[in-house]
Amino acid sequence: KLAFERLGVLEGEFADMSGWDAEYQAAELLSGLGITEDKHFSLMADLGASEKVRVLLAQALFGNPDVLLLDEPTNNLDAESVLWLENFLDTFENTVIVVSHDRHFLDAVCNYMADLDFSKITMYPGNYSFWYESSQLALRQRQDVNKKTEDKRKELEEFVRRFSANASKSKQATSRQKLLQKLTLEEIKPSSRRYPYIAFKPEREAGNQLLTVEGVSKTVDGQSVLKNVSFNLDKGDKVAIVGRDDRAASLLFDILFGETKAEKGDYKWGTTITPSYFPKENSAYFQADNMNLVDWLRQYSVEKDESFVRGWLGRMLFSGEESQKKPNVLSGGEKVRCMLSKMMLESGNVLVLDDPTNHLDLESIQALNNGLKDFTGSLIFASHDLQFIDTVANRIIELTPDGIIDRRMNYEEYLADEALKAQRQK
Repeated sequence: KLAFERLGVLEGEFADMSGWDAEYQAAELLSGLGITEDKHFSLMADLGASEKVRVLLAQALFGNPDVLLLDEPTNNLDAESVLWLENFLDTFENTVIVVSHDRHFLDAVCNYMADLDFSKITMYPGNYSFWYESSQLALRQRQDVNKKTEDKRKELEEFVRRFSANASKSKQATSRQKLLQKLTLEEIKPSSRRYPYIAFKPEREAGNQLLTVEGVSKTVDGQSVLKNVSFNLDKGDKVAIVGRDDRAASLLFDILFGETKAEKGDYKWGTTITPSYFPKENSAYFQADNMNLVDWLRQYSVEKDESFVRGWLGRMLFSGEESQKKPNVLSGGEKVRCMLSKMMLESGNVLVLDDPTNHLDLESIQALNNGLKDFTGSLIFASHDLQFIDTVANRIIELTPDGIIDRRMNYEEYLADEALKAQRQK
């Protein structure tokens, strides 16, 4: 009798913990993060590296934890999975603490920013965009010694009012709006963070013929990665190359720059085009141990004067002793900043970039984002940063196993289009 009573108590506790729904909830989490149903009962050892990360993320989300700690949770997730995770966390009732370089994710999920700078953590109400834009405004005001204090206050008040009015209707956005309404202007402070200077200026204007790609196909280990890829690049195009197979964009870019050959098809650059390329794998550029960064960058500069080259390095935050580093000891982010310096000196009128935000901190991502938005030439790029794609690209080309989908729209419109969703899932 006691055993049955105990069993009844345990069944009640099991029900209170949603135990009867556990399998359904686990399946919902896995599917939302891109693990298809046919793999739900697979062994972890049989999954790919990115799939394992998704399963571990689902494990962290499972069971409605009181506090959720997420360290770069959008790494290895495709855009649909990132959007699903954003929506999941928007309705999550408990505390979330997240470290991320994904600005779109931070804007969608967070209502406070904790800025760790000079060994000190400072809390700011609002999401990443509010923190960034308000700190930049406060910095400009500090530098403007001629503007009256009262005028500065009115400018800050108008900024907060405008930012609050533009908030979306999601739960987190509503919460942020209430926080901003209580914000005192003294809480808006300039940031001490340093941003590199990134500006691409074409040496000459491109003609009407930029790039033609016709029927390019390529297999890797017997698997079709590029199939009948055809498109024309037009003046003013800023094209994001997307797709589920990360190899596809890199392979296409390597073909366009002669690093590998297509099995079928061809491509042709226009006669007025000076293309400049940022490859995803850049280690070959940084093998030298017999030169410093001044000598390294001088190789790619028409102007060889040391003060000129040091000026470029300084713009990219390599000042003083930093410019004396050897190329082979640079971190991933430092290598990216060097490659971007090289590209700026090349003054190309068509830029091709393969995952340029990899290894960059948020300040450098923001600076690169702004630099490419302002670029007057044409651009082809691949990235896993949803906000980067959405704010830079005006055309989306998705590489699929059966060819391409080519649309002139921004990325969020592309992802939200129901007809395109059905086409992409075929």
